[in-house]
Amino acid sequence: MKVAKGIIFFALIIIFLFISNNSWAFRCGSGLVSSGDTKTQVSVTCGKPTSKEKTCENRNTYTATDKSGKLKKIKKCGNKVEVWHYNCGENDFIYALTFENGKLTDETTEGRGKGKSACRGK
Repeated sequence: MKVAKGIIFFALIIIFLFISNNSWAFRCGSGLVSSGDTKTQVSVTCGKPTSKEKTCENRNTYTATDKSGKLKKIKKCGNKVEVWHYNCGENDFIYALTFENGKLTDETTEGRGKGKSACRGK
């Protein structure tokens, strides 16, 4: 009897881990977006973000000579990062969705929302 309870408990833990994977997704009205989604998928599901920020991680700068022999500084972005903010109003949060090279990689909150919700379905 104790073995059966142990097996059931272990099975429930495994099931919970698989189900809880979607809890890290961002809900936009009746839709969900999660890691790996493209900016287009998120835009269609969630609508226009309240604001956007673009940054570059691992920026490389080097010098090269052009055809005329002049030195030029060349800047190259190693990893393009874009953060979309959604202000979901006074009774919710401001959500920050991070995209790296066009794919959703992270979703965090950045404090309480203010004013009317700009989130679809909220």
